[in-house]
Amino acid sequence: MAVRRGDRAPAFQLPQGPGDVIDLGDFLGRDKVVLLFFPLAFSPVCTTELCTISREWDEWESLDARVFGISVDSPFVTSRFREEENIRFPVLSDFNKRVSEEYGVLHEELLGLEGVSKRSVFVIDREGAVVYDWISENPGVEPDYGEVKQAVEAA
Repeated sequence: MAVRRGDRAPAFQLPQGPGDVIDLGDFLGRDKVVLLFFPLAFSPVCTTELCTISREWDEWESLDARVFGISVDSPFVTSRFREEENIRFPVLSDFNKRVSEEYGVLHEELLGLEGVSKRSVFVIDREGAVVYDWISENPGVEPDYGEVKQAVEAA
Protein backbone atom coordinates (compact mmCIF):
# COMPACT_ATOMS: atom_id res chain seq x y z
CA MET A 1 0.00 0.00 0.00
CA ALA A 2 1.43 3.35 -1.03
CA VAL A 3 1.72 6.35 1.29
CA ARG A 4 0.16 9.54 -0.01
CA ARG A 5 -0.89 13.00 1.13
CA GLY A 6 -3.25 12.80 4.09
CA ASP A 7 -1.84 9.49 5.36
CA ARG A 8 0.02 9.00 8.61
CA ALA A 9 3.70 8.55 7.81
CA PRO A 10 4.92 5.09 8.72
CA ALA A 11 7.86 4.99 11.10
CA PHE A 12 10.91 2.97 10.16
CA GLN A 13 14.49 2.31 11.13
CA LEU A 14 17.25 2.49 8.53
CA PRO A 15 21.04 2.68 8.78
CA GLN A 16 22.94 5.77 7.68
CA GLY A 17 26.10 3.73 7.88
CA PRO A 18 27.17 0.31 9.08
CA GLY A 19 25.73 -0.10 12.60
CA ASP A 20 24.43 3.49 12.74
CA VAL A 21 20.63 3.28 12.65
CA ILE A 22 18.20 6.20 12.56
CA ASP A 23 14.66 5.66 13.84
CA LEU A 24 12.18 7.93 12.07
CA GLY A 25 9.81 7.31 14.97
CA ASP A 26 12.06 9.57 17.06
CA PHE A 27 11.00 12.50 14.86
CA LEU A 28 7.42 11.73 13.80
CA GLY A 29 4.84 13.68 15.78
CA ARG A 30 7.53 16.10 16.93
CA ASP A 31 9.44 17.49 13.95
CA LYS A 32 8.71 18.35 10.36
CA VAL A 33 10.37 15.73 8.16
CA VAL A 34 11.40 15.62 4.50
CA LEU A 35 12.07 12.22 2.94
CA LEU A 36 14.00 12.27 -0.33
CA PHE A 37 13.95 8.87 -2.01
CA PHE A 38 16.46 8.63 -4.85
CA PRO A 39 17.51 5.80 -7.19
CA LEU A 40 21.25 5.32 -6.70
CA ALA A 41 24.10 7.08 -4.94
CA PHE A 42 26.85 8.53 -7.13
CA SER A 43 24.60 8.58 -10.22
CA PRO A 44 24.58 12.02 -11.92
CA VAL A 45 21.03 13.23 -11.19
CA CYS A 46 20.99 11.81 -7.66
CA THR A 47 24.29 13.49 -6.87
CA THR A 48 22.98 16.78 -8.28
CA GLU A 49 19.78 16.54 -6.24
CA LEU A 50 21.38 15.85 -2.88
CA CYS A 51 24.25 18.28 -3.49
CA THR A 52 21.77 21.02 -4.47
CA ILE A 53 20.03 20.67 -1.13
CA SER A 54 23.37 20.58 0.69
CA ARG A 55 24.53 23.77 -1.08
CA GLU A 56 21.30 25.46 0.03
CA TRP A 57 21.49 23.92 3.50
CA ASP A 58 21.18 27.20 5.42
CA GLU A 59 17.87 27.82 3.66
CA TRP A 60 16.65 24.26 4.34
CA GLU A 61 17.80 24.43 7.95
CA SER A 62 15.80 27.64 8.46
CA LEU A 63 12.65 25.65 7.57
CA ASP A 64 13.13 23.74 10.83
CA ALA A 65 12.70 20.29 9.31
CA ARG A 66 14.65 17.05 9.48
CA VAL A 67 15.81 16.01 6.00
CA PHE A 68 16.71 12.42 5.08
CA GLY A 69 17.89 10.98 1.79
CA ILE A 70 16.96 7.33 1.17
CA SER A 71 18.23 4.89 -1.46
CA VAL A 72 18.47 1.11 -1.88
CA ASP A 73 22.27 1.31 -1.82
CA SER A 74 24.07 -0.51 1.01
CA PRO A 75 24.88 1.41 4.21
CA PHE A 76 28.55 1.34 3.17
CA VAL A 77 27.66 3.16 -0.04
CA THR A 78 25.27 5.69 1.53
CA SER A 79 27.84 6.55 4.17
CA ARG A 80 30.60 6.99 1.58
CA PHE A 81 28.27 8.99 -0.71
CA ARG A 82 27.41 11.40 2.10
CA GLU A 83 31.06 11.78 3.05
CA GLU A 84 32.50 12.23 -0.45
CA GLU A 85 29.78 14.60 -1.63
CA ASN A 86 29.69 16.59 1.65
CA ILE A 87 25.96 16.03 2.06
CA ARG A 88 24.82 17.84 5.17
CA PHE A 89 21.95 15.56 6.18
CA PRO A 90 21.64 11.80 6.79
CA VAL A 91 21.54 9.49 3.77
CA LEU A 92 19.84 6.24 4.74
CA SER A 93 20.15 2.75 3.28
CA ASP A 94 16.93 0.94 2.37
CA PHE A 95 18.97 -2.01 1.12
CA ASN A 96 16.16 -4.47 1.85
CA LYS A 97 13.72 -2.19 -0.03
CA ARG A 98 11.02 -2.43 2.64
CA VAL A 99 10.57 1.30 3.19
CA SER A 100 10.56 2.15 -0.53
CA GLU A 101 7.98 -0.58 -1.02
CA GLU A 102 5.86 0.62 1.91
CA TYR A 103 5.89 4.19 0.58
CA GLY A 104 5.01 2.90 -2.90
CA VAL A 105 8.12 4.26 -4.61
CA LEU A 106 9.89 1.21 -5.99
CA HIS A 107 10.59 0.78 -9.70
CA GLU A 108 9.98 -2.77 -10.82
CA GLU A 109 12.86 -2.29 -13.24
CA LEU A 110 15.18 0.61 -13.98
CA LEU A 111 18.12 0.33 -16.35
CA GLY A 112 18.04 -3.44 -15.99
CA LEU A 113 18.03 -3.26 -12.18
CA GLU A 114 15.06 -4.54 -10.19
CA GLY A 115 13.75 -2.74 -7.14
CA VAL A 116 15.35 0.71 -7.31
CA SER A 117 13.69 3.63 -5.51
CA LYS A 118 11.81 6.18 -7.60
CA ARG A 119 12.89 9.77 -7.16
CA SER A 120 10.27 10.94 -4.66
CA VAL A 121 9.67 13.49 -1.92
CA PHE A 122 7.43 13.28 1.12
CA VAL A 123 6.90 16.17 3.54
CA ILE A 124 5.54 15.19 6.94
CA ASP A 125 4.10 17.71 9.39
CA ARG A 126 4.70 17.88 13.15
CA GLU A 127 1.67 15.65 13.76
CA GLY A 128 3.12 12.88 11.58
CA ALA A 129 0.81 13.37 8.58
CA VAL A 130 2.04 13.43 5.00
CA VAL A 131 1.22 16.89 3.65
CA TYR A 132 3.10 16.66 0.34
CA ASP A 133 4.06 13.83 -1.95
CA TRP A 134 5.82 13.90 -5.30
CA ILE A 135 6.84 10.79 -7.20
CA SER A 136 8.57 10.70 -10.57
CA GLU A 137 8.50 7.75 -12.93
CA ASN A 138 11.40 9.42 -14.77
CA PRO A 139 14.64 9.16 -12.76
CA GLY A 140 16.11 12.07 -14.73
CA VAL A 141 13.61 14.58 -13.32
CA GLU A 142 14.51 16.46 -10.14
CA PRO A 143 11.85 17.68 -7.73
CA ASP A 144 10.74 21.31 -7.75
CA TYR A 145 12.80 22.46 -4.77
CA GLY A 146 10.79 25.66 -4.35
CA GLU A 147 7.54 23.69 -4.20
CA VAL A 148 9.02 21.33 -1.60
CA LYS A 149 10.24 24.26 0.51
CA GLN A 150 6.75 25.82 0.36
CA ALA A 151 5.24 22.54 1.55
CA VAL A 152 7.70 22.42 4.45
CA GLU A 153 6.92 26.04 5.40
CA ALA A 154 3.20 25.28 5.37
CA ALA A 155 3.57 22.06 7.38
